[in-house]
Amino acid sequence: MKERYLTSFAELGLAEPILKALAEANHTTPTPIQSQAVPQVLAGHDLVGIAQTGTGKTAAFALPILHHLVTHRFRPERRSARALVLSPTRELSGQILESFRLYGKHVRPSTALAIGGVPIGRQARALANGVDVLVATPGRLVDLLENNAVRLDMVEVFVLDEADQMLDMGFIHAIRAIVARLPRKRRNLFFSATMPREIEKLAEALLTDPVRVAVTPVAKTADRIEQKVFLTDRAGKPNLLIEVLSEPTLDRALVFSRTKHGADRVVKGLAGAGIAAEAIHGNKSQPQRERALAAFRQGTVKVLVATDIAARGIDVPGVSHVINYDLPNVPESYVHRIGRTARAGREGIAISFCDGEERAYLRDIERLIKLTIPSVDRRGETRRDGTTRPVAGREDNSFREERGPRESRGPRREGEQRPFHRGPRPDHRGGEARSEERGPRREGEQRPFHRSPRPDQRSGEGRGEERGGFRPERAAHDAPRKEGHRHEGSRPDGRHRDGQRAEGAHRSEGARHEGSRHEGPRHEGARHEGHRHEGHRHEGHRHEGGRPDGARREGPAREGRRPPRRKSFRAAP
Repeated sequence: MKERYLTSFAELGLAEPILKALAEANHTTPTPIQSQAVPQVLAGHDLVGIAQTGTGKTAAFALPILHHLVTHRFRPERRSARALVLSPTRELSGQILESFRLYGKHVRPSTALAIGGVPIGRQARALANGVDVLVATPGRLVDLLENNAVRLDMVEVFVLDEADQMLDMGFIHAIRAIVARLPRKRRNLFFSATMPREIEKLAEALLTDPVRVAVTPVAKTADRIEQKVFLTDRAGKPNLLIEVLSEPTLDRALVFSRTKHGADRVVKGLAGAGIAAEAIHGNKSQPQRERALAAFRQGTVKVLVATDIAARGIDVPGVSHVINYDLPNVPESYVHRIGRTARAGREGIAISFCDGEERAYLRDIERLIKLTIPSVDRRGETRRDGTTRPVAGREDNSFREERGPRESRGPRREGEQRPFHRGPRPDHRGGEARSEERGPRREGEQRPFHRSPRPDQRSGEGRGEERGGFRPERAAHDAPRKEGHRHEGSRPDGRHRDGQRAEGAHRSEGARHEGSRHEGPRHEGARHEGHRHEGHRHEGHRHEGGRPDGARREGPAREGRRPPRRKSFRAAP
């Protein structure tokens, strides 16, 4: 059965001051979401509203809140708010507050805005005496709660606008912390353009027996938007964007980039082409964002480059083109992006650039909106430097025509080099081929792949010849060495090589034989000054004298004691 929508705001049962403000704003007929949601909220039900962007969702919750403030007038307590509205972005929060002031022109509610990018002290002072309506972003509201600048125990109506974007931006934990401060008895309103399963779970946990209002299918794009996709490569996007923005039918264009730095690069590239553009994203301060948005509204700047975070808060009439410079990796964001055009019954054009890495994103978007977007292949076209890059797999098979079919080239001749199959370089051939051409190696010959040593790395004779045939000898004694015997002269500092002092301290050791060692008995405490005697060493045999303390040289160490450390001595000269 076809649903019947109310044709005037007077039929909604709103208060007279609100109807007067609507008439002054030339709002005579409610939209489908407004005609269905306002009566349910006035009846005191919790609500989940799903509608496209640009269909009047803000008025769907602002009008019943203002009606509640008119019918239940009392002064709010200090640092409290009677109605709380959460939105994901600063721009959207500012637009919601402007709607409350427009529709409540004759109600005159006290309002406050709590967003980032501005001093928090000013916002705390605005909340000191209490307000009727508080519009805030989750992050700044949590800061105010931590500083005890606001109380939420007196909230009567709680509104969560663009709930799906809240989840995408990671505000779910902040939202749960805020909801924990709210009173149990309150009215809850959820509004969004899409309703993922995660948001449905959140609504079931926070709402009490909600009424679901969906005037359009979930994630359905507006019917008045002409959608188109250009298949291109990433290097060809800047030139393609300049071509699209040069069309005479373009009035105002909103360009979306996936990242903040990407938005700045797009603005810089457009400035190089003589196209004035401004960027709006999270790295911009609040005054910079407000100036850029004001210039775009006034028409001073016809191109505004934004990110997904700022997409929800851009409500500018007369946007003729929405260009997705980068396809969003979240399919629902595509619906919000192109919803910036064709607002209030107008028509619009949505153009998307898709490179090879974004084809998966395009399939997800088409699966969500249940529509195949018409595409145009613009790959391999001329770039800024005048070069072209053909695309493999094109229907014209331009690569194969350039080098000819494989059958016409015939078998490969010896030594022939084919395109895309480079032969080896002459100096990279096999060792056998080089040996056959050059013959056997002659004595002293150096081959190309065996580089000759540098002048400072050649033999001593070669260096000596270059220096005039003379090579100074080192100051060292190269006396003949005898087996088992070593003799060195004294050092200048009075020490021998093995540490023996020349002042008279003498050490003598017996001759050492290969493989055997014999030590005489060692008495504890008996030690000759400057003299030590060791027995002979025999092959394969070792004999140690007994020790008075009974300690054994070999075998496991006693429990609780460290094993004895064996000392080695060098033969005395």
